[in-house]
Amino acid sequence: MAKTRAKKVVGVKPVSKSKPAARSKPVAKTEPVTPQRIMEMVWGFAPPLIAEAALNTGVFDAMDAGAKTAAQIGEKTGSSPRGISILLDGLVGIGLVRRRGETFTLAPDAAAFLVHSKPAFVGGLMKHVSGQLIASWMGLGESVRTGRPNRPVNQESIGSEFFAQFVEDIFNMSFASATVAADVLLKGADGDISVLDIAAGSGVWGIALARKHSAVRVTAVDWQNVTPITRRVAAQHNVAERFTYVEGDILQADLGSGHHIATLGHILHSEGEARSRVLLQRVHAAMAPGGKIVIGEFLPDEGRRGPALPLIFAVNMLVNTDEGSTYTFKQIATWLKEAGFRRPRLLKVPGPSPLVLADA
Repeated sequence: MAKTRAKKVVGVKPVSKSKPAARSKPVAKTEPVTPQRIMEMVWGFAPPLIAEAALNTGVFDAMDAGAKTAAQIGEKTGSSPRGISILLDGLVGIGLVRRRGETFTLAPDAAAFLVHSKPAFVGGLMKHVSGQLIASWMGLGESVRTGRPNRPVNQESIGSEFFAQFVEDIFNMSFASATVAADVLLKGADGDISVLDIAAGSGVWGIALARKHSAVRVTAVDWQNVTPITRRVAAQHNVAERFTYVEGDILQADLGSGHHIATLGHILHSEGEARSRVLLQRVHAAMAPGGKIVIGEFLPDEGRRGPALPLIFAVNMLVNTDEGSTYTFKQIATWLKEAGFRRPRLLKVPGPSPLVLADA
């Protein structure tokens, strides 16, 4: 049988075996720069003031039972129809309230944390935005120029009144963290346990320890105008008989000796580096060998690039204290070691920053 020959197709080029030409990569599209974020900052003051107004007029409490109309909420809070309608619009805008037709409900976080009767209520500090917090910030520009505060709340003549007005309101902000710390600090505890609570304020750190173990005895140190609040809150938690009080400046007051646990809940940031170092030395001298110290602070990362809260809070210290700021874990760990403490470490807690622990 004759072999067939492949026909040559005129005008058709043979297929090349070389690799196809590389396609050019698409040019990445960059989003145009807009002033939107900057313009939104202009109204950055509004959300906390809207929330404060809602707290003070009882809006969140009135909505706790479920969906309600503006008229129903207005009636329960004694608010004007115009006022409550516009306030609810604002609350919807900042995400604390949700709207469906003519009814309003609380967002989950507002329902959990902004209703007074809830055990996790943390709206206390919010109530002081307009009356205390913003007032100091109004002088920020001058504080930047001078490095001095508008109103030095770290000084007893001013600060004792300032703190007496709101330490009780911020109790819940630290209670969950203090409870976790108490579990760790009291693990395996035996016999009497002496606790030194520096700048006790509401007494939250000592109270959490006293509630966990019947052998805990707390020495609460704070200014004379603040200790009455500590006494009242300790009584509310049924641990008042296990508290004793030392009134005065924490760098001059008699701290006693032989304490097994020391608590410094959010005090170093208002003291500044020099006073904080002296304070840690004094606390170490007042502790029993093998004791433990727990420190609550807003901790920025080591490069001071975030989180936002500790960096913003440093500005709060500029306008409110003579030398205060926020400090990284490494800074605080260095001060602890210089004072004689060992093994500085972090303890994760349900709060904006972990706690710092160390051994005496």
